[in-house]
Amino acid sequence: MGLCTIGAIIKELREKNNLTQIELAQKLNISDKTVSKWENGKGYPDIALLEPVAGALGISVNELMAGNLAKNLNVSANVKRSKFYVCPVCGNIIHTMGEADINCHGIHLLPATPEECDNKHQITLKKVEDEYFVSILHDMTKEHYISFIAAFSDDGLQIKKLYPQAPAQARFKRSGLSKILFYCNRDGLFYYNL
Repeated sequence: MGLCTIGAIIKELREKNNLTQIELAQKLNISDKTVSKWENGKGYPDIALLEPVAGALGISVNELMAGNLAKNLNVSANVKRSKFYVCPVCGNIIHTMGEADINCHGIHLLPATPEECDNKHQITLKKVEDEYFVSILHDMTKEHYISFIAAFSDDGLQIKKLYPQAPAQARFKRSGLSKILFYCNRDGLFYYNL
């Protein structure tokens, strides 16, 4: 992160929020010369000031430090734009319906890219009344397992969390289902089109 980049972000957001250097300085209990120094690339905010500076400018500390602002292009959520993020540290599963800036355990997560089912991850579906019984041929050990199964329709998502040493199976309402996704903790995200 360069001095000029952080300074440019501070200046851009200060002006966007209709704040003068003096007004921002007053919010932070510092001098306006300090704000000027940051904006001219002659210094960084002290580490103790990162959170107050970010808060005063309406951004996260991550955005301030990264030097780029997260743009919300997702004006309305859309299940077809669903993305899954999985934390490699704790296994958290985060679902979004559009673009997002996701961090877990201090790690910036990228969306998992689904691949078509392969021979190591065979899926079977059986119709049971108004549901699909979904089963995945996979050993479910503590070290290697299917973490979740999700079923998509045009207007919704059903998701079932799975656990090691339990069967890799779930039931989903059939109405309008078009795709099944599931996540293997070693091999990644897979999809099956209905």
